[in-house]
Amino acid sequence: MTASKLQISETYQKWRKIKDQITRYGVVAGGLGVIVAIVLIFFYLMYVVYPLFVSADAHALYQYELPEKSAGKSLYLTTEEQNEVAVRFTDQGKAVFFATATGKTLKTVLAVPETEDAAITSFSVGSTSGDHIAYGLSNGSVIVARHKYQITYPGDQRLIIPQLAFPLGEKALQIDDKGQAITHLVFRMGESGTTLVARTSDNRVLLTNFFREESLFSDDESFERVDVEIDVDSKDLEYILLDKEQRNLYLASRSGRLSMFDISDKEHPLLVQHRQLLNVGEQLTRLVFLTGELSLLAGDSTGLVSQWSAVRDVSNHIALQKLRVFKVSDYAVADIDAEQRRKGFVTVDAKGVVGIYHSTAERELLKAKITDAQPKLLAMSPRANVFLLEDKQEMIHIWYVDNEHPEVSIKSIWQEVWYESYPKPDYIWQSSSSSNDFEPKYSLTPLVFGTLKAAFYAMMIAVPLAIMGAIYTAYFMTSSLRRVVKPSIEIMEALPTVILGFLAGLWLAPFVEEHLMAVFSILLTLPVAVLLFAYLWQYIPKEMRLRIPEGTEAALLIPVILLATYFAISISSPIESIMFDGNLIGWFNTKWGIGYDQRNSLVVGIAMGFAVIPTIFSITEDAIFSVPKHLTVGSLALGATPWQTMIKVVLLTASPGIFSAVMIGLGRAVGETMIVLMATGNTPVMDLSVFQGMRTLSANIAVEMPESEVDSTHYRVLFLAALVLFTFTFVFNTLAEVVRQRLREKYSSL
Repeated sequence: MTASKLQISETYQKWRKIKDQITRYGVVAGGLGVIVAIVLIFFYLMYVVYPLFVSADAHALYQYELPEKSAGKSLYLTTEEQNEVAVRFTDQGKAVFFATATGKTLKTVLAVPETEDAAITSFSVGSTSGDHIAYGLSNGSVIVARHKYQITYPGDQRLIIPQLAFPLGEKALQIDDKGQAITHLVFRMGESGTTLVARTSDNRVLLTNFFREESLFSDDESFERVDVEIDVDSKDLEYILLDKEQRNLYLASRSGRLSMFDISDKEHPLLVQHRQLLNVGEQLTRLVFLTGELSLLAGDSTGLVSQWSAVRDVSNHIALQKLRVFKVSDYAVADIDAEQRRKGFVTVDAKGVVGIYHSTAERELLKAKITDAQPKLLAMSPRANVFLLEDKQEMIHIWYVDNEHPEVSIKSIWQEVWYESYPKPDYIWQSSSSSNDFEPKYSLTPLVFGTLKAAFYAMMIAVPLAIMGAIYTAYFMTSSLRRVVKPSIEIMEALPTVILGFLAGLWLAPFVEEHLMAVFSILLTLPVAVLLFAYLWQYIPKEMRLRIPEGTEAALLIPVILLATYFAISISSPIESIMFDGNLIGWFNTKWGIGYDQRNSLVVGIAMGFAVIPTIFSITEDAIFSVPKHLTVGSLALGATPWQTMIKVVLLTASPGIFSAVMIGLGRAVGETMIVLMATGNTPVMDLSVFQGMRTLSANIAVEMPESEVDSTHYRVLFLAALVLFTFTFVFNTLAEVVRQRLREKYSSL
C-alpha cells in the first residue's frame, strides 16, 4: 500500500471515528432530551393541577367596634360586591352603611319609615344575594326594602354610593287582617309576583301572594292578591323558608320537626312531607338554603351541619333526603351563611371558630378561631372572598379568604357523589350549565371508563385480525405477495383519523343502525365460511391444488369472503323478520331493556380498530419475520410441521415484539381523539353495553378545553384529566417494557 493510500485510509478511519462519536453522543442527547421532555410535561401538568387540592387560606383584615351603636342591635349583616361598603339592618328599622376598611358610618337610612308607628317584631332576608329584606310589624303588616349600590368614577376613583329602595312601596303591606304581630316572616320576589309567608302571634301561618296579570289586548297589567291560611301546628315554629321559585315552603321547629308544603297552587297549599331532621334531644340552631335553594343546611346543638334535598323516590314521590353531614364543631352551630355563587358555606360555632366547607366535594377548607366572645352574626361576601363576623361584645371582625377551587376533592373526582335532585349517588361529569345555581360535577370516573371501553372494543377487533394477519404474512405468505400486502396495510396508517371519524360518524353509524342484523350475520358467517373453505380445500384434487403457488392460497379467500358477506346480508332481513319481529333494535329494548345509541361502542370499535390494525400488524409482522431462519429450519428438520414450528418456536421467539405491538396499539387506542370525538356521541355514561356511547378523556379535553376559562376550576380539572391520561399511558408502557424485556431474556436462548 502506497503512502498516499495509507494516509487516505487513516484519514477515513479518523473521520469514521468522529462520525461514530457524533452519532453516539447525538443518540444519547436525543434520548436524554426525550426523558427531560416527558419529565417537564409531567411537572407542568402537576403545576397546573396542584392548586385544586390546596386548602383555603384566610387572614384578618380589620377589626373595630360596631358602627353607629345607637341605631340598635344588628339583625342582618352583609357587604356589597366590591367589599368596600357593608350594611347592617337593626332592630330599630335602620340601615347603617359603613366602610368595611375603617368602620366609618357612611349613611344611616330608615328601612321602616317613621309613619309606621308599629313595633318591629320580625325580620327576613328575601333573596340569596341578600339585597331584599323585610320587617314584620306588630300590627300584622310588612314592609319590604332593597339595598343597592351606585358605582361612579369621579376623578378616575371608584365611588360606591349606597341606596335604599322600597320595591313594594314605602307604605307597609297589611298581611293579617286581625292585626296580630308578625313573629316570623319569609318572602320571595320574582318576575311574575311576590309571595310572603308569616306566622302571627296567635300561631297562625298566613300565605299572601301578589301575582301579575297582563291584558291580552293592551299593555296594561294589574296585580291580584291571594290570601291563604296554612293548616299546620305552628306553636313551636322557629324557621320558615321559601325557595326562589316560590313553590316549596319549609316550616321547622327548634326540635328539628320539618313540614314541607308544595305551594305551586297558592290557593291550595299541599302538604308534601313531615320529616324529623334531628335525633331526640338535639336542637336546631340554624336552618338556611344552600345556593340554588334546592337543599337545606341544618345546623344543630351537637356541632353537625346536615344537607337535605328534595328528591324523587322509587315511587316518583318527592321526599327530603339527607345527602351528607359535616362535623363542624364539638359545640353548637351559632350561624351558617351560604355562598352566593358556589355550593359552599361558612359556619361559626358557639366558641367563635369559623369553618368553610363545600357541600358537593364534602371538603373542609378552613377552620380558624376568630373571636373569644360569643358570635352573633356571620356573613359571606358575594364573591366569597371576605366574611364578616359580629360578636356579642359588639365587635366587627373582617377576614379575607383565598378559596379558588373548593369544588374538587378526591371523593368528588373518583367516588360516587349524591348530587342535588338525584335519586342516589352516582358518577357524573357535567362541567357547565346555563344556570348560575349549577352544581358542577367533575367525576373523572365515567371518562376513564369510557376511555377503557373504547380501547377494549377497538382492541377486540384489531388484535385478532392484526396478529393473525401478521403471522400468515410473515411466515406462510410468498415473498412476492408479501411485498404487496405489507405496504398496503401499512399505508392504512397514513389515513388521517379525522377522516375515519368523519366516515364513522356520518356513514358507518347510520349504516350499522339500519343494518344491525346484517352486521351480526357477517360476524357469524365469515368465520364459518373461512373454516368451511379450509376444510373443503383438502378434498380438492391434488393436481388443482399444486397449480396454486404455495403461500398464495389466501388470495382464494377474497371471493369466499365476498360471497359470504353477500349471503349474510341477504339472509339478515328474513332472520330479523322471523326471530325479532322485524326490528332487532326494538327487540333488544323490549326483551332485555337494552337501549341503542346510534353512535356507540360497536361503531367506535370498528373505526378505531381499523386505525389500530396497521400499527399492531406492522410491528408483529416484523417481529415474526425477524426470527432467525436457523430456528425454523432446525424445527422443520426435526420433523415438526410448519404450524407446530410457528406455535412452539416462532411465536415464542417473537413474543416480545408481539407484546410490544399490542401495547403500542393499546396506547394508540387510549390516546385516540378524533375518532371517539366524532363517533361516540360524547355521552359520559358508564354502561358496558356495546350499543351505548361513551366519552373518553382525550375527547373530553378536546371538546371542553377551548371553552374553559384559564385557571378556572374547570380548566384545571381538564388538565387533571390530561395528567391521568399521561400517567395511564406512561405506567402501561413502562409495564409493557418490563414484560417485553423479561420475555426477551426468557426466549433469547432459543
